[in-house]
Order: sequence, then C-alpha cells, then structure tokens
Amino acid sequence: MADTYARATVIPQAKGYSEAGASVTKRALKGFDAVSGSPNEDINYNNARLRQRSRMLYMSSPLATSAIKTNRTHVIGTGLQLKSSIDADALGLTAETAKAWQLATESEFALWAEKKTNCDATGINNFASMQQLAMTSWLLSGDVFALIKRRKTTPLNPYSLRLHIIEADRISTPLSGTSAMIMPIITDGVNLENKNRIYDGVEVENDGDIRGYWIRNTYPGQIVAPVTEWARVEAYGAKTGLPNILHIMNSERPEQYRGVPFLAPIIEVLLQIRRFTESELVAAVVQSFFTAFIETQTDPTLIPLNEVGSGDVFAGEISGTLADAGNTPRNPNEYNMGPGTVEHLQPGETVTLAAPNIPAASFEMFIKTMSKLVGAALEQPYDVLVKEFNSSYSAARGALLEAWEAFKMYRAWFRDDFCQPVYELWLSEAVALGRVKAPGFFTDPRVRAAWSGAQWIGPTQSQLDPVKEAKAAIMQVDRGFKTHEQITREIGGGDWQQNVAQLELENNQLREAGGGTYMAALETETDTEPAE
Repeated sequence: MADTYARATVIPQAKGYSEAGASVTKRALKGFDAVSGSPNEDINYNNARLRQRSRMLYMSSPLATSAIKTNRTHVIGTGLQLKSSIDADALGLTAETAKAWQLATESEFALWAEKKTNCDATGINNFASMQQLAMTSWLLSGDVFALIKRRKTTPLNPYSLRLHIIEADRISTPLSGTSAMIMPIITDGVNLENKNRIYDGVEVENDGDIRGYWIRNTYPGQIVAPVTEWARVEAYGAKTGLPNILHIMNSERPEQYRGVPFLAPIIEVLLQIRRFTESELVAAVVQSFFTAFIETQTDPTLIPLNEVGSGDVFAGEISGTLADAGNTPRNPNEYNMGPGTVEHLQPGETVTLAAPNIPAASFEMFIKTMSKLVGAALEQPYDVLVKEFNSSYSAARGALLEAWEAFKMYRAWFRDDFCQPVYELWLSEAVALGRVKAPGFFTDPRVRAAWSGAQWIGPTQSQLDPVKEAKAAIMQVDRGFKTHEQITREIGGGDWQQNVAQLELENNQLREAGGGTYMAALETETDTEPAE
C-alpha cells in the first residue's frame, strides 16, 4: 500500500499543455517565468508609470498620436448628440405626443449643454468639448472622472448642475507624510473610520461595492503646489441615489477598480519605433550636409573678420565665435556640421566620415510591418491607423468596417459611463424645476426609466464610394433588412421623420417658386446609369 502511494506521488508524464505553452523543459520557454497577481497588483502598482509613458508617447510618437486621435474623432467627433427616445407605450402616450415631448426636451437640454458656463464647472468647455476631453484623457490615462458640482442659478441658466473633469492622477490613496516619503507610489490604503479598503483612490467595501473616491488637490510630481490634501466623495447620494462622481473606464479583469492606458500593451514597441525613426532621420540630415574640413597652421578664431575670404563659409557656432573672437573661447574638441560649413582643424587632425546608406532600404517595410502590429493590438487596421487607403476598394472598406466595430464598442462604453448618466442627472433637475413635465418621474423607477430613454448620435461610418453605399442602403430597406430610420442614422446621423417633414416643406417651396419642372424630373428619374 505504501509502495502504491509512493508511485502515485511521482510527477506524471508531461502531457497536454505541459508539452505546449506550460512546458518548463523546452528551450524557448525555459526563461519565460510569467507571474500574475491580483488586478490591484498588476494594474494599480504600475499605473503611475504607465500613464507617464503613455502621455510621453502621445506627445512624441506619430503612431501613438494617431491611435488616440483616431478614436477620439470617430467615437466622439464633434460630440455625441442627444436624441430623446422615451418608451411611449409604457407611458401611455401617442406617437405625436411622445415626439413633441422629445423635441422639447432636446431643446431644453441644449440650453444647458451648448454653453461653457452652463455645464462646465471650470467654464472652459461645453458638453461636446467635455466629451472630447474625457475620451482623450480616458485613452491616455486608462480612466477619467467627472465630479458632479452645483452652482447658483442665473437668469440665463436655470440649472445648478456642473461637471468638473478630473484627470486620473488626482484620484489616489491618501498617504501620511512618512509613508509618502518612503513609498510615494503606494496605492493601497484603509479608511480608518469605516475600515473600507482603498485601491488607488477607490474606496471599496468588503463585499466589493464601491463606496467612494478620494481626490487630491495636487498632481503627483507637481513642482509648484500647495500642501497635498485629499477629499472623500461618496459614490452616490444617500437621499437621491444619483452619482456624485462619474468614473469613465473599461475593465479587462474582474474586480478591477482602475483603468489601463490604451497604449499600455504597445509602449515598448512604440518607443523602439520612435527611436529607430529618429535615428534614420538624424542620419539622413547629417548625410545631407555639405561640410568641408581644412587643416591649417593658423588658429581660425584669430582670423580678423575683414580677412575672411569669400571661400570661407561659416555657420552656426562658427559665426558666433568669429563675432566674439576676443571674448568667447572655442572648445578645441568641438566641430560643427551644417549646410555649406567649412571647419578648420588643428595641425595633425583629420576627419573620417562614414557614408551610410540613408535611408535604409528596409526602413519603409519595417515601419509598415510594425505599424500593422500596432494597429492589430489597438483594433485599428493599418489603413485606418496611418490614413493610407492605397489598396483595393474591398480591402479599404474591410479595414474601415473592422475599425468601425471597435469605434461602436468604445462609443457604447462612453455613452453608458458619461453621456447617459449626465443626461439623467440633468433630467432629474429639469423635472424637479418643472421645466420638463414627466408625471411619475420621482415616484416609480420604471416610469423614470421610460422618461429617461435616449440615444446618442455620433459620427457616422466613413464611405469610400457614396453611390455604392446609397444603393446598398436602398436594397436593404426594400428587402426589409433595415428601416429608413436605421439607414438615416447610420449614413447621416439624422432623424428620418424630421428629414421627411423638412423635405416636404422644401419641395412645396420649390413648387411655389416655379421649380415644378425640376421636381417632376426628380420624381420620374430612374436608376439607369449613364454609359461610360
């Protein structure tokens, strides 16, 4: 029995993943010792450094800049526009009554959203601009916050609601003076009053529920700043249940309380691409210089200005040295290269210059290949990332469609984390003030949800060939695959019913103005294409 037990404890023959990705004997995997911790350890402990590197690449790497701005432009564009979409059946309203309510509410929301001083606590951005700012900051830092504030109403603004966009760095765990000096990037802490854990500024109960956020009044590393202090903000109001602060982020792991910068997985690749590009650029500039070196027995710094010959060309620091020959000594080991520059050497000195092949023959192919890898990691095909559509129509359209799926997903996340909560906060105040009539809004959560329904219309998908796209849309409507409303929203981002009403008005005006012949031509026009 003991012998049987001993044989049972012997490590079994390698099988399954032991011979694949989990192998410890294969040469390629021997040094691959991957260790993963909790989301808090893997993310929060490294986020401070990831944010700084992400921002630096955004400011210095064209690919990084393109990746961030492409998302901002296609996801947000000029701002997601409110399209009220209440549940008329649940509210017992006719279609006409519901439409009138929606139009009136959209107009009232615009009163608050379109003016900087009405919606922004800092008075810098309107609601559309705040969306752009929040989206960019979310991608750069991994998450961003919108603090809900209240201000006094004015004759021009009846609403007290204001938003204050807060960068990720200011949400952090409070530190004492000693711990801040010993470990300035510590992220874990405890609220001593209620014993809740704090993960990088996010206060969490034992059951994992977020209870509050800790906001510091300074930025980490800020040179000129007051004494750092933290203020705690409850996640939700105790009486209203409305959020006091909005947290915009997307999760990649369960029980993750802080976001990861968009560029985090490709920071190393982007940095190496930037270094390689800079190296090639500097080498090309150096090779373009026409510089001559002359050996002389005379110190060139002592040549009077009026004795400089027409063949002696000086540039950069040489000119300054000649002008101040009596006061500024020249470093004997310093020589300058530049367009049309002539440098004098000391006796016995010679210069040997390499003649590299610049740019390298493989430079373009290498950059293109690495850009494809970067685009794949960011869900932006190469064509979209570098804005190069030189392939076939089908390939270019495929790239746009693939990128558009990611843009739609990011828009849905942003809508749910920012736009819709802000709208519901505003609508609550508008109904409370009586400026928007919504019976049952504060008494029944289902009724409240029915009144709060909304869509957020943003930039539409890019079109390579509008004629083909329009014909495809007509076929989809004719076969019942899509509605006029869906097609209108996808192609132009508008409202089909409003378009029909506007077209009816415009057509009547054309007829009254004597455009009957033109209108008749439009009505009888066929889909026949002219012969090529």
